[in-house]
Amino acid sequence: MNIHEYQAKGLFAQYDVKTLRGIVASNPTEAAEACKELGGSIWVVKAQVHAGGRGKGGGIILCRSPDEVYEAAGKLIGSKLITPQTTAEGVEVRKIYVEEGCNISRELYLGIVLDRERDLPVIMASTEGGVEIEEVANKNPEKILKVHIDPITGLGDWQARKIAFGLGLEGNQIKYCVKFMKSLYNLFVNLDCSIVEINPLVVSSDDEIIALDAKINFDSSGLFRHNEVEKLRDVSEEEPLETRANKVGLNYIKLNGEIGCMVNGAGLAMATMDIIKLHGGEPANFLDVGGGADSKQVAEGFKVILSDPEVKAIFVNIFGGIMRCDFIAEGIITAAKEINMSVPLIVRLAGTNVELGKQMLSDSGLDLIAADDMNDGAIKAINSIGGKA
Repeated sequence: MNIHEYQAKGLFAQYDVKTLRGIVASNPTEAAEACKELGGSIWVVKAQVHAGGRGKGGGIILCRSPDEVYEAAGKLIGSKLITPQTTAEGVEVRKIYVEEGCNISRELYLGIVLDRERDLPVIMASTEGGVEIEEVANKNPEKILKVHIDPITGLGDWQARKIAFGLGLEGNQIKYCVKFMKSLYNLFVNLDCSIVEINPLVVSSDDEIIALDAKINFDSSGLFRHNEVEKLRDVSEEEPLETRANKVGLNYIKLNGEIGCMVNGAGLAMATMDIIKLHGGEPANFLDVGGGADSKQVAEGFKVILSDPEVKAIFVNIFGGIMRCDFIAEGIITAAKEINMSVPLIVRLAGTNVELGKQMLSDSGLDLIAADDMNDGAIKAINSIGGKA
């Protein structure tokens, strides 16, 4: 789950991670009034969207008067912001964040993620602040510092100092940096984050270490422990079909292809998408109905898939273990009665109660294409939409 910058900075404040003062606004008048409350003579107006690269898309505007802030807010709010991380259509800006200015001495990068190869959290830092870390990794990988952290002992002062020295900090900057990183690591662990990223992290003219930006992603599997975090979800920033599927307990991710996929088990779902691409097709989605779904959830899964106008065929690939094949068959039949199954339906069933499931589908009178195995199903799905596998 993602949250906005202003929400992330609210959490930073709770963990004593230093940021600048700012006020969120939903219209130009609120933005101009925020200037008076913040004081000063320079402000930054930032579009609040779940996408990086806002600066490149014109989503961050430096202002030197309340009138300029008013104008910048009017320009951004309601507009479609296009960044390197959005689609060509962009995303709508519904809110902006007015933040006070500061005197910047240096711009750095700091992030904490989980290194899945070593099963450890890793702090990544770089002197190349304000530049996308992927770009730094490609062009100057030696400029990325990495420190892995033992989750039992936590982040040690010596490790934080190692990062500070590697960034070329000195004097009071090192002391402030150690405190900053330890607070940030506590937030990462305590809130079950999957990534915490600050780009840029700045050194001010008075040697303070300040998070000028804030990005936090959370491990959705841990949200049941954090009701206060769950309340920060902004569904208007999420794919509507994904939100709809999540509400009924389905794991769905929309993609850009034409072949809808309904599969049980994440591993089989990934393999199904791979084999479709292997034969020259493009999957329209990832959909794992899991092992405990009932026929109603399966039916809702079909509705979600068919709500994507790009879908031209559906490939159902089920290996019945915990999820019985007759449950899937019942879900398919239920969905067909409730909606217009207007695209080719390719079904491969194997496992528990497979014969019963096949018989139910046969007796239903549905117009479907039976597949012998996963490979056969992928080929038939591609061929059914005029492709050639």
